[in-house]
Amino acid sequence: MPGAGKSTIADGLQARGYEVANMGNAVRAEARRRNLEPTGENLGSLMLELRERNGPGAVAMLIAPQIRKAGTDTVIVDGIRSNAEIEVLRRLGNVRILSVHASTDTRFGFLTRRRRADDPKTRAGFQNRDDRELGVGISTSIALADETVSNNNMSVDGLVEMVHGIILRWVRRDEDARV
Repeated sequence: MPGAGKSTIADGLQARGYEVANMGNAVRAEARRRNLEPTGENLGSLMLELRERNGPGAVAMLIAPQIRKAGTDTVIVDGIRSNAEIEVLRRLGNVRILSVHASTDTRFGFLTRRRRADDPKTRAGFQNRDDRELGVGISTSIALADETVSNNNMSVDGLVEMVHGIILRWVRRDEDARV
């Protein structure tokens, strides 16, 4: 869900040398191409429009070229919102899903402190954003994740370290399966 810490984890993993593809950034880039102000309402409407016009995996299609060019087998994808997006990514390679959970109060606090242009400013805006995300199927992807971490009362370093350990374990399993 928005504000759970996905981008914080992705940034920490990128600092460790991982390639990161951010689906929200892909929508923000499309908004720039269309000269749309990057408000939560505009980006949310654009996300829904892209899905309506190009199918429910449309946002994943926007990052597919970046993943193909990555030159590595391990790419961190930040911001999956639906199983249709997961299916698009599976056509590109092996996919593991990590769900990041944080309480509603924790997520709202993270978002208000982050102060990105598209972050909600009020509880009502926060609830509207959650409702939009739930409407595109994020809850199914969360429920079917390969693993889940909780980001309540975690330090950034502790959270990134925990997720890095999970990724290393997944990579080892994939390597062992190939042998």
